[in-house]
Amino acid sequence: MRAVVCEAFGGPETLVLRDRPDPPPPGPGEVQVRIRARGVQYVDALQIAGKYQTRPEPPFIPGSEAAGEVLAVGPDVTAFAPGDQVMSRHATGAFAEIANTKASGCDKVPKGMSLEAAGVYRSAYGTAYHALLQRGRMKGGDRVLVHGAAGGIGIAAIQLAKLYGAKVIATASTEAKRAACLNEGADHALDYRDGFADAVKQLTGGRGVDIAYDPIGANISEESLRCLAWGGRLLILGFLGGGPANIKSNYLLINGIEAVGVYMGGFQANQPELYAANNRDLLRLAAEGVLKPRISHRFPLERAADAVQAVIDREVIGKAVLLG
Repeated sequence: MRAVVCEAFGGPETLVLRDRPDPPPPGPGEVQVRIRARGVQYVDALQIAGKYQTRPEPPFIPGSEAAGEVLAVGPDVTAFAPGDQVMSRHATGAFAEIANTKASGCDKVPKGMSLEAAGVYRSAYGTAYHALLQRGRMKGGDRVLVHGAAGGIGIAAIQLAKLYGAKVIATASTEAKRAACLNEGADHALDYRDGFADAVKQLTGGRGVDIAYDPIGANISEESLRCLAWGGRLLILGFLGGGPANIKSNYLLINGIEAVGVYMGGFQANQPELYAANNRDLLRLAAEGVLKPRISHRFPLERAADAVQAVIDREVIGKAVLLG
């Protein structure tokens, strides 16, 4: 089989397409998948650089989300059969033509959903769903400020917030990205680079927002505190902007604000039943055609380095996918 291999920690240039042996037959609790589509995430860039929480040693095959057809199942697997189309989750290994993974990490692709959409769906929508509905306690009528709104988890957050009756103020860096946010349902879209707190307050009649959804960190988190209404929630999803913020606890106290962490790895490990229930609901919404990933970039497998670089350079609106 062909596989993209990270041969040393570094940038996308460390990724090389190689011929590798096919994986062995799947063991107990496993399925073997012929992968057709792979989501490309910022997590992949961090893992390739050796900067992610889980740190496989090179050489390794990156990639954690994919979709394809089941080739074989382990001796005790009854939920899947060869030929089934599945979404699959991987610790690593999705940037290959064939991979083994846990059957518990797979779901059948909903009818009517393409494999390329299935390959980029669960991570972004699972994150946004858990962040907004559980960590943020979002309800109809809430005002939600979404940063990084043109990215994968940003587009997912816009769609979910609108689905559940919230008003959305999106922030993004370019006119094209802001237009995409409005196209996905955002009520307003702002350029955050020259400050956004005053504009948010003006758009909300001075009240502020109930939730700030923040995968950026640093000064964006700090300014977001000024945008929150009494009892608002700052959802901390990551630090794409350069690192954690120095959040002043006295500001949280005076304004009754909560700073809430959103970590999907910990959520899955500590609340597996709720994680599974979320996933079932997201599959239902995908089957109904209510939630649809936006894919701006498609690359063949041999251009994995270009795909990761596009994510790093923030060229992607929604998701990038590796095909083949």
